[in-house]
Order: sequence, then C-alpha cells, then structure tokens
Amino acid sequence: MNYTLHQLQIFLEVVKQESITRAAEKMYMTQPALSIQLKNFQMQFDVPLTEVIGKKLFVTDFGQSIAQIAENILSEAEELKYKTKEYSGLHTGKLKISSASTGKYVIPYFLSGFLKNHTGIDLTLDVSNKSTVVKNLQNNEIDFALVSVLPDGLDVYEELLVENKLYLVGNTAKLSMGKPFIYREVGSATRMAMDNYYRGKTKRKSIQLTSNEAVKQALIAGLGYSILPLIGIKNELSNKDLFIIPSKGLPIITNWRLVWLKGKKLSPIAEAYLNFIRSNKNKIINEKFGWHSDYK
Repeated sequence: MNYTLHQLQIFLEVVKQESITRAAEKMYMTQPALSIQLKNFQMQFDVPLTEVIGKKLFVTDFGQSIAQIAENILSEAEELKYKTKEYSGLHTGKLKISSASTGKYVIPYFLSGFLKNHTGIDLTLDVSNKSTVVKNLQNNEIDFALVSVLPDGLDVYEELLVENKLYLVGNTAKLSMGKPFIYREVGSATRMAMDNYYRGKTKRKSIQLTSNEAVKQALIAGLGYSILPLIGIKNELSNKDLFIIPSKGLPIITNWRLVWLKGKKLSPIAEAYLNFIRSNKNKIINEKFGWHSDYK
C-alpha cells in the first residue's frame, strides 16, 4: 500500500464535505485533480470507500473507518513535524479556535501574550454564532471553542475564563412601552438567554438582527431595547450612549470558557496554549476585565 499524506487529507476532506466539489474548493484544487488523487487512493483498497447514488456521494462504513485512521495519521504527522522545534523551545505550527461572536471582546486578550512569546504560530480564529462554533467543535475542525454556555450533547473539557454578565440595555435608563425588543438571530447564545428570560412574559413586537454590533447601533439610535453582554458595551456605557435598565432577574450570569472535545489528542501547540491560559488567566482577568466589578 502506497499512499501519500496529501491523499489522506483529500479523502478526509471528501468525507467531511460529502462532496467532491466542496472538498476541491476547501483544498484549493480543481475538481478533476482532486478526483484523480481520490481515485488513486481508493484503488489501494479492495473494499469501496465511497459510492455514488443518484449523483450524491456517500461514504461507506469501511470508508468511515479509514477516515478515522487517516485523521489519526495526519494528527501524528503534524505532531512529528513540530516535535524537534518544540523540544528546542520554539513552538511553531497551527492553532485553530472558533469563538462565539461576542467572544471577540474576550479571546484577543487571552491570545496576545501567547502569540507574542511564540511568533512561529499560525492562528486561525473563526468568529461565528454559537451554532456554527458548536458544529466546528463537533466536527473536530478546531482545537478549542470559546463559548459562554456549554454545548448540549458533546462530551467536553472546559477551562473557565471570565464572567459573562447580560443586562437589559437601551439609550435611556428607563423602558418606554412603545418600543420593541431587539433580538439576535436564532442560534446565538445571547438570543437563547433573552428567549429564556422573556419566556412566559408579556410579548411585545420585536426586531431581529444578526450581530451584536448591529443591535448596539439600533439601541443607540433609539429603536428599542435588548439584553446584551456587558463585555461588548464598555465604551458605549462610558460614553453614555447606552444605559443599563434595572430589571428583575438580571443580570444573567454565565462564564466564558474554553472547551475542547474529550478524547481529542491536543497538538503540542494546543497543549502549550492551554498551559499558558492556566498560568496567566488570573492576571489577564485582573488587568483587562477588572472593570466588570463596577457593575452589579
């Protein structure tokens, strides 16, 4: 049997995408070139790895088992690639993190010192809503996810970072009965918190927007009210563009946390980053998020 690591990467991407076309796009290859490599890989097995039914590609049970082995081989190859430099104290390689959208106000502070000390690391940071972050984690496409609520149905380890407080906010300090509530899109952790808070309470007309920045601008313009994480409105509160409106049962308090799949073999880079977090998080919290304590 004579396969290349590149062929393993191609096959694994085909399995993830369940499409040769999408896999070719992800691998930055033409579809014919990828198909040739995939065919050469499959020819080394007596049992089919994939099958096409009605123009749709399916991965066989045998193919799924080979994909798991391929993933392990690629993981070992990546570790082997950087092992020498790890022992010389020069961490180089890739670190992949997926963050819930509001986490963009958190994760940079927990990365800057690490990246400064290890300039050879390539960081991929994907900022999306919670549903996408959980999907990335479930598909084992990342090293860590930054979320404020633990994902359901996934067996994960967690490292708590900083407290997450959510308040009712508007451009005045009091509610006006004629204005609507402004929600994030379905799938956002902020949306889930707001839905849970108002469940069973009197409904008002509402507006739905797809980012916290859009919600903030709508609030500043006086379009309505929303429940938002304190972490993302520091400047607006300081400038008196927005105000916290006292409301029973608020703030909702969760914690920003770094999570990773149980059973995942962390790369040397991921291990180094986790050790950095554990050694430095209290200092980072005190220096960068001490202002949180001003809001009760």
